[in-house]
Amino acid sequence: MYSTDVLIIGSGVVGLAIAAKLSKHYKKVLVIDKNQSFGEETSSRNSEVIHAGIYYPANSLKATLCVKGKSLLYEYCNKYHIPINNIGKLLVATNRKEEDYLAKAIELAKQNNVDDLSWVSQQWLKANEPSLGVKSAILSPSTGIVDSHQLMLSFLREVESHGGQFVGNTKVLSINPVENGFISTINSLQDTFKLHSKIVINSAGLHSVELANNITSLAKKHIPTLHYCRGCYFSYQGRSPINRLVYPVPSAHGLGIHTTLDMAGGLKFGPDTQYLDDINYDCPESLRRTFYSAIKNYLPDIEENKLQPAYAGIRPKLQGPNDEAQDFMIQGAEQHNLENLINLFGIESPGLTSSLAIANLVFQRLER
Repeated sequence: MYSTDVLIIGSGVVGLAIAAKLSKHYKKVLVIDKNQSFGEETSSRNSEVIHAGIYYPANSLKATLCVKGKSLLYEYCNKYHIPINNIGKLLVATNRKEEDYLAKAIELAKQNNVDDLSWVSQQWLKANEPSLGVKSAILSPSTGIVDSHQLMLSFLREVESHGGQFVGNTKVLSINPVENGFISTINSLQDTFKLHSKIVINSAGLHSVELANNITSLAKKHIPTLHYCRGCYFSYQGRSPINRLVYPVPSAHGLGIHTTLDMAGGLKFGPDTQYLDDINYDCPESLRRTFYSAIKNYLPDIEENKLQPAYAGIRPKLQGPNDEAQDFMIQGAEQHNLENLINLFGIESPGLTSSLAIANLVFQRLER
């Protein structure tokens, strides 16, 4: 039988951040993924935004881990020369009701220890973002963008430098708790074998609930329902009319169709929200009109024919289309009574921003 100290299932940005952290404290760390390479799903199909921590309920995991993770991520990227740009973000209002929302957002941000938001004047907007047609705006100077692929690659290099390993095309079929850890039945390249590990981390993202249902002795009451929520992105041909990220007032299930600049200065819009029964990464061209109608509310001179479907991502949400927003769910022995098993459910935005803080939290729970 093969053996390792730590088995991490899922090689998205959070799984790799956890692996990088644990590889400094455990001799053998193995990261596996059912896909051929790392970060092929949610972690490579998002806005690559470093969030400030504005929107999330005070004292929630999303709020605390986002704010901690933001600071850790800027520090890490500067240390390891990961492409990053502290570009800033404007939250914009087009009417009085939305202005009221922004005022409340500032107060919520303060509760989350985000104290750098400020109103900007119309004079400032005309000088710095003349293409915007909005009633008012708030500047979030600590919001930025990061090259998520290079970040994940750096995490993986850390794992490997400490003797850890990543293996793709590998799927866990079942996990059985035993006296001194876990026995996992694993299929890799059509070969099935057993693996003993002292610790198991379920960081399987869109597949985390499916995996949890295959863990013997994990009570079903601890396994949530997961909802697939697709978000499409449209790119914009030609020079970007804006210099910062621009976010409208959030929608019911996300942050609205906002603008994002990539590391090369390319402009993209998204994501929208659409709940699905199955994983489907189609980005229909028929959505162009919907995107255009939403964007022109704050960018009135945007040209519809320059919008092109780019890609789609799927968020592993714990809330359904008619439910209230849910927090991250990070379960350890305190929740499910299984020592050295950590389940991570509903790790959507701000998962990328929170990745290093999540890794620290997982390590702390294992050390208790």
